[in-house]
Amino acid sequence: MKSGKKKTDVYGIISLIILFILAFLFAFPLYWIITGAFKTSAQINSSTPVWFPTEWVTTNFQKLFSKRSAPLFTIGSLVGPTVPGAIRWLVNTVFMAVMAMILTCITASMAGYALAKKRFIGRHLLFTLIVCAMALPKQVILIPLIREMSALGLYDKLWAVIFPTVGWPFGVFLMKQFSEGVPGEMLEAARIDGASEARTFTQIVVPLIKPGIGALAIFTFINSWNDYFMQLIMLTSNTNLTISLGIATMQAENSTDFGLIMAGATLAAVPIITVFLIFQKYFTQGITMGAVKG
Repeated sequence: MKSGKKKTDVYGIISLIILFILAFLFAFPLYWIITGAFKTSAQINSSTPVWFPTEWVTTNFQKLFSKRSAPLFTIGSLVGPTVPGAIRWLVNTVFMAVMAMILTCITASMAGYALAKKRFIGRHLLFTLIVCAMALPKQVILIPLIREMSALGLYDKLWAVIFPTVGWPFGVFLMKQFSEGVPGEMLEAARIDGASEARTFTQIVVPLIKPGIGALAIFTFINSWNDYFMQLIMLTSNTNLTISLGIATMQAENSTDFGLIMAGATLAAVPIITVFLIFQKYFTQGITMGAVKG
């Protein structure tokens, strides 16, 4: 017994060491970007790495917020106050990612529930097509997608990046797997009690698949936020740029300024970290439930 306990302790210690090493490797780039945003150009370009800033400066953020300007928002004929371009780009990116997250969670949870618990002709074929669509690269549907957005009058608008994300096949696949775990007896009892389909879904199904929705919310937010390719193709005007595109255009006008890049990356990382902290409980539950089901 003692020998087995010692082996368990050794494995536990080794596992902790490996976890600490992996955590350090993943966290170090974030640390380097955040500290680099407050370094001087000499420290950033030094041949000897400066691991910790000897002089904290805000010059990079001043440059970030001093270049260009744009209205904070434009809703029809209503135009908001003028702000630095980086603020407008950040607002655009947050709006795009949040709307994509909300709409995707709504549509994917409804579609996943229907595929998991409803019986209709072609259900298996439809799910097979969704799984196949997961392997379809965006470049294949790029031209039809651009023509469709142009026909709808959405090209060079944030909705041109949001709507293609709403039908994310992975989201439907994920929510179907979670909906499979909803007990059929509870659904049958709700029907016997006279609950409508909408009430059954919102009051019974959604609370049970909430961990999956939380995990999907994080995946969708990050996927939409980091989808530089679609943003580059669909957005062109200065007022509709995202933070990634905005920083790229500023870099194209000047020589490589790593301090400016790190300041922009630090600003762009704040919303992602915030969303993860908000939904991390559901994300952890979702991963745990998925592991148990597997």
